[in-house]
Amino acid sequence: MLETLATHFENNLPFVAYRKPNATAINVIFQHDDALHEVSDFTESGFIFAPFDATQQAVLIPFEDVQQTIIETIPAPKASSISEYISAEAHQKHINLVQKGVDAIQNSVITKVVVSRKEEVVTDKSPFVLFQQLLTTYETAFVYIWYHPKVGMWLGATPETLVHAKGSTFATMSLAGTRKFEEGVVVSWNEKEIDEQQIVTDYIVNRLQNVTTNVRVTKAATHQAGSIVHLRSMISGRISPTVNIGDIITTLHPTPAICGFPTDIAKAFILQEETYDRTFYTGYLGELNVKEETSRNRNRKNQENSAYRTVRSNSELYVNLRCMELTDRKATLYIGGGITKDSNPESEWQETLAKSQIMKRVL
Repeated sequence: MLETLATHFENNLPFVAYRKPNATAINVIFQHDDALHEVSDFTESGFIFAPFDATQQAVLIPFEDVQQTIIETIPAPKASSISEYISAEAHQKHINLVQKGVDAIQNSVITKVVVSRKEEVVTDKSPFVLFQQLLTTYETAFVYIWYHPKVGMWLGATPETLVHAKGSTFATMSLAGTRKFEEGVVVSWNEKEIDEQQIVTDYIVNRLQNVTTNVRVTKAATHQAGSIVHLRSMISGRISPTVNIGDIITTLHPTPAICGFPTDIAKAFILQEETYDRTFYTGYLGELNVKEETSRNRNRKNQENSAYRTVRSNSELYVNLRCMELTDRKATLYIGGGITKDSNPESEWQETLAKSQIMKRVL
């Protein structure tokens, strides 16, 4: 299968290969021309790849040639930090950005803003080798390799669900706070991290009230994602009868976890102050409107003749975190963190260094 992906890539044809969290099978979708399919109203069916800024266009690879396989994995690199030179200018630039975020929070209605930076790393590794190593290294993440000749190539291993919709039910998560994972150590989250995660939870629940019913929220708990841990709550419920998946997506994206709160004002701050285009980093990706045929029985006493079939649409979408964009021999990494009134700029810089190791580990 990897050889087929490589041939597709050499022929400048779009494809995506991905593995869902804790799964073994790899799903592969091939597109046999270079047309750029765009999402217009979320009734489309295929693999969606959407940017952070919803005013930009989401791309779709249709479910035309879908295959499933097991790809041989490569032993994971040793879990050690990578020492490399990062310029004092890059350091100071991020420190200044974080301080601007703190100042904005102290002088406006913003309570949280997520700021990010990008970093370029030279690599000689094949993208398909990188994909194999991501599969081995991050078994609990949504791992993917995505390519379109008119857009580029992206890889990632994201721990965060945007939404899973199965018929009339949905599930999402509230994820915030970041610590290094230490074997056998019970994490004691501080007030800043607990508050940050609660902001995300409250926002999601409040937004969902208009489009869902029977919303349930689990108690926040520590969740491991590779070499780091987060604070996470699971949120689930039912989708209102007049609502479709597009309504759910536009209700949730962007969440405070990757933007801030209030989201409109935080997003305006990001677009003005980050001084670079996030493109697909902190956007979302995954299966959109997979058709599933189900059978039910109207009369249990006469099951042979009473069975009838219905078709429902299922979607599994993830936030595009822990990702990289590949161009020739260069990987561009994207790293961010949530800023609140109590954030320390130097500590936030150190957090981005810890997060960058997730992708650098396979590079």
